[in-house]
Amino acid sequence: QVQLVESGGGLVQAGGSLRLSCAASGFTISIYRMGWFRQAPGKEREFVSTITWGGGTTDYAEAVKGRFTIPREYAKNTVYLQMNSQKPEDTAVYYCAARVVPGDGRRAYEYNYWGQGTRVTASS
Repeated sequence: QVQLVESGGGLVQAGGSLRLSCAASGFTISIYRMGWFRQAPGKEREFVSTITWGGGTTDYAEAVKGRFTIPREYAKNTVYLQMNSQKPEDTAVYYCAARVVPGDGRRAYEYNYWGQGTRVTASS
């Protein structure tokens, strides 16, 4: 089992920056990939970014490419979502997820573990 705890959400003005954290605990050696997803009110959960835990290969949704990054601190079992140049459309609940099987990181249903979510509001 892997437990994920997100933190760092809050209110930010458009154009501002915010950093989310996701700390993993438990059987973390099993993690192949970590990801961030978000769900805006009335919308489906969507892919934001992902990173392979060992190799550090990253991928980003087109909507956030060039604005968000997904650094990780391997020794702390923590992955971050650095969000810059925020837009009102970034407003959502952000979820951290972990996948233990190798493969693509864009599909939510392929992740095995999820955090509780942290709310981000980007005001115009």
